[in-house]
Amino acid sequence: MNTTILGLDTAKTKELSSELNTLLANFQVYYQSLRGLHWNIKGKNFFELHVKFEEFYTDAQEKVDMIAERILTLEGTPLHTFSDYSNLAKVPVAMNVSNDVEAVNLVVNSLSELLKIERTILDLSDEANDEGTNSMMSDFIAEQEKTMWMLNAWLG
Repeated sequence: MNTTILGLDTAKTKELSSELNTLLANFQVYYQSLRGLHWNIKGKNFFELHVKFEEFYTDAQEKVDMIAERILTLEGTPLHTFSDYSNLAKVPVAMNVSNDVEAVNLVVNSLSELLKIERTILDLSDEANDEGTNSMMSDFIAEQEKTMWMLNAWLG
């Protein structure tokens, strides 16, 4: 078996890097949508959601960096162009969304798509004995599941 400097199977780490790049692309689109929601939200829930969307995009920005650095750790190359992100994006794009319920539903749908990708990566990282990626995905999943619960509670 051909291994990386981390002692992981080279073929499996290439597959993981590819899936992590898919996650990276989706997080970048999610991040930008959150910025748009933050800027454009209107109505009675403006103050509450304006702050919440800022919290979410700050978190997404940190995760983008973590994902890119994990790809580098696995000896891959993180994607970094908008065309790459657009081609791989599965999360919905927020365009001129100002309604509170529509905005929160968009975040819930985005998180649902991110969770699907993260669970795929979790399975792959488990098979590859890649505890670093596995741990990161477990942390992301637990946090996002809680966020979805809270947003769904807000939606009623």
